[in-house]
Amino acid sequence: MDKVDGVVIGAGVVGLAVARALTHAASPSSREWLVLEAADAIGTKTSARNSEVIHAGIYYPQGSKKAQLCVQGRDMLYAYAKGRGVSHQRCGKLIVATHANQLPTLEAILKKAHVNGVTDVVMLSAAQAMAMEPALHCVAALYSPSTGIVDSHGLMLSLQGDFENAGGIVALNAEVISAMCRDDGILLNMADGSELLAQTVVNAAGLTAPKLAQKFAGLPSSYVPPAFFAKGNYFTLSGKSPFSHLIYPVPEAAGLGVHLTLDLGGQAKFGPDVQWVDGPDDLQVSTEHEHMFYQEVRQYWPALADGALQAGYAGIRSKISGPQDEATDFCIQGPAEHGVKGLVNLFGIESPGLTSSLAIAEAVVMALQ
Repeated sequence: MDKVDGVVIGAGVVGLAVARALTHAASPSSREWLVLEAADAIGTKTSARNSEVIHAGIYYPQGSKKAQLCVQGRDMLYAYAKGRGVSHQRCGKLIVATHANQLPTLEAILKKAHVNGVTDVVMLSAAQAMAMEPALHCVAALYSPSTGIVDSHGLMLSLQGDFENAGGIVALNAEVISAMCRDDGILLNMADGSELLAQTVVNAAGLTAPKLAQKFAGLPSSYVPPAFFAKGNYFTLSGKSPFSHLIYPVPEAAGLGVHLTLDLGGQAKFGPDVQWVDGPDDLQVSTEHEHMFYQEVRQYWPALADGALQAGYAGIRSKISGPQDEATDFCIQGPAEHGVKGLVNLFGIESPGLTSSLAIAEAVVMALQ
């Protein structure tokens, strides 16, 4: 049985950010830290299958972890990306109302944004919005200048580099299948039959975090929420995008609507929609949804041509609330909650998890103090 000081389970953007923060906070610096990743590469699940948007922090309930950590994480992420040379762009976003009956919702979003500290969001008339984006159709819009995009893989590589430069090790094809919480640490059982005793364990396994936590002997089951999976399909635009800003409709209950985002090369993509699925592995684009995408997008871009959309990719939201439930907050669950020394579980880290990753990492460090 090998022994280490700390382990982060999961090498997505949040797991790597947490590992980086823990090694930088560790004293002495010679402590041994590992990131254990079941896949053969970093960031192959949710971190690789999202919109790569740096969210401003507009939509989330006042006082929630999502609201607080998104605003904090946004500023940290812009500063980090600039300092490390990670490709990003503060391109701005328009949230558009396409019918008059959506105007009260748009007003409510504006008030929520300001309450959350996102005070640079402003209301635009239809004429002002369409002056910015001539191809757009709307009756009014909100403009968020602090929304942007980031190269998520470049970000993860940078976080990994920081962690490894501090002496950490990322181990791929290293699947944790169960654990035992003991007085002398947390004993991790690996898929290859080996065992690893760690003083600190952070379960950042994303989509499988609840399932894994259920297999931690000594962690009361009442602290493990159920897992739900909401698939999001993306379609890409063939040809040049007429938009230079991100375009979001008034949001749906379980997502932010079929929005238009841009990658750093200017290529446009649409999505995600919300499709509840039974597990985390359904990653095929549901092409039967294509007709709905045309309908949704043409609400704000009437000139979208037939045949312009192509199946892109799909991702899964890591949820701990179901389709009939009220949306839950990030769950950062440490020893103060469940009583297990040295253990932090991260549950329901969906959007804005990418934006919030550096702030979530700081919260994990605090939870272990």
